[in-house]
Amino acid sequence: MPGLEDLYREIILDHYKNPRNEGTFPAPPAIKAEGHNPLCGDELTVYLILDGDVIKDIHITGQGCSISRSSASLMSVAVKGKTLTEVDRLLKIFKSMMSISTNASGEPEASEPIEYSERELGELIALQGVVKFPVRIKCATLSWNTLVQALEDRAS
Repeated sequence: MPGLEDLYREIILDHYKNPRNEGTFPAPPAIKAEGHNPLCGDELTVYLILDGDVIKDIHITGQGCSISRSSASLMSVAVKGKTLTEVDRLLKIFKSMMSISTNASGEPEASEPIEYSERELGELIALQGVVKFPVRIKCATLSWNTLVQALEDRAS
């Protein structure tokens, strides 16, 4: 659908030009992780503040391509205020939509497709066209892998 693809492109460009939750916190957060995509040169840092098992606040910094930066912005909006259980489900849905499952290092893993509704994804659905360009999937999943790394590192 050309009209829908145009809308998705507008969402991606809006999040690229006006990233949400960008910047650092005034005081260092308890949780921070850095991600890097050597294929594209994308660099991203995710900062988290948890309140129990809820992502109370999230900020992102970095540089990268439009897919990487818009995906990070969209991810930050999608997970803010969610429980870790909700975030885990959203992560699985997003990676299923990307038709690839990757571990925190970005390496592909075999996985079963997950059933979900487009409503669960919200604006993240705008990134579904990335799967047409397999080399760009790592750009779209960098922020998610960095988020997973931050959550795993906090448990250590």
